[in-house]
Amino acid sequence: MRRHRALCERAVDPLEIAAGLEAHGMTDRAAARFRHRDVFSLAEEMYARVPRDGESTVPGPAPDAGPGTPCTAWTLLCLLPGVLCAAAVLGVRLVEDRWQPAVAGLGVLTVALGLRAALRHGPLSGRGRGRTRRPATSARVWTCWLVAYALLGDGLLASALAGGPDRLPYGLGELLGGLTGTGAAGAWPVATASALALSFACVPAAWCAHLLTVRARRVLAASRGLAEFASAVRPLLLGAVALFVCALAASTALCAAVLDEPAEPAARVGACALGLLLLLARLCATHGFTRAPALVLAAAGTAEAAAVACVFAARLPGCGFLATPVRTAADTIGPGIVPAAVCGAAALVLLVHAARTLTRASAHAPSSGTP
Repeated sequence: MRRHRALCERAVDPLEIAAGLEAHGMTDRAAARFRHRDVFSLAEEMYARVPRDGESTVPGPAPDAGPGTPCTAWTLLCLLPGVLCAAAVLGVRLVEDRWQPAVAGLGVLTVALGLRAALRHGPLSGRGRGRTRRPATSARVWTCWLVAYALLGDGLLASALAGGPDRLPYGLGELLGGLTGTGAAGAWPVATASALALSFACVPAAWCAHLLTVRARRVLAASRGLAEFASAVRPLLLGAVALFVCALAASTALCAAVLDEPAEPAARVGACALGLLLLLARLCATHGFTRAPALVLAAAGTAEAAAVACVFAARLPGCGFLATPVRTAADTIGPGIVPAAVCGAAALVLLVHAARTLTRASAHAPSSGTP
């Protein structure tokens, strides 16, 4: 590390260090003397250990959060989407039926702005990591689709299986009925409890990401090899994920009880699976791994859209078999089985990917801009 310090300080990726080492005659046999299987493994540890961008020492453990620290600021920002969503839900329930869509639209806009502010600061922003990349536009689009399905999808699927929908979602049907004088009412339920729980999930998500970062950097400072680091960080990742799932499950049950919105178990599992999927996608993106989350989110969104499309396509002559799998699952468990199965499988795939990528030392190597 002393001999190649200049190379490590200006490197932007472990591969650049590996190329420099090989140019200086380093071979896999020579790397074995440093307890590494090859040059690339040695380069990854050097990338994680040598400070860059003017740093004089390897960053140590982050200080504990306390009153007046920056943790308070980003915690309040992460709480903002939940507060705004609660205000929107309360407003929709208090206003007249014809004004409900306008209030709901304004609520969606304010929650989106609050979520954007929460993701631009704190542990979920990824600032201060040299490998951080902005999530792809397709990932944002599919995320919006998955959240929209969590809000409206179960009602749409249930209505479609019953031969509908012949009416619009709750609130919008009342508005058009009042304007046209037809008296049409919306019979398409909206899962407001799931949306409220997911908006409040920003807080436990940020704290789980914060705890993972702090613990991983402590392990990085104490470990003496990549295998040792990976074996120590993997339980931290799984623990953070389990903590978030427990917090989201409690939040979902509490929101359903407060709003007096009974939900089938599959719907609650689907909300938790979606929250876990979004957390893992954000963790991977903030550590510089954006391709896999984008692909997994696209696959999950496509699967949910395909499930609904099959129900409508089954109405064509000779195509009734297309809806048989979805109808059987919905009749047995409920419409919530679709997001529960799809998001659960996607989250499992992304968890396996995160267990391989987020346990690398280079994924937790901070730059000089780290708060």
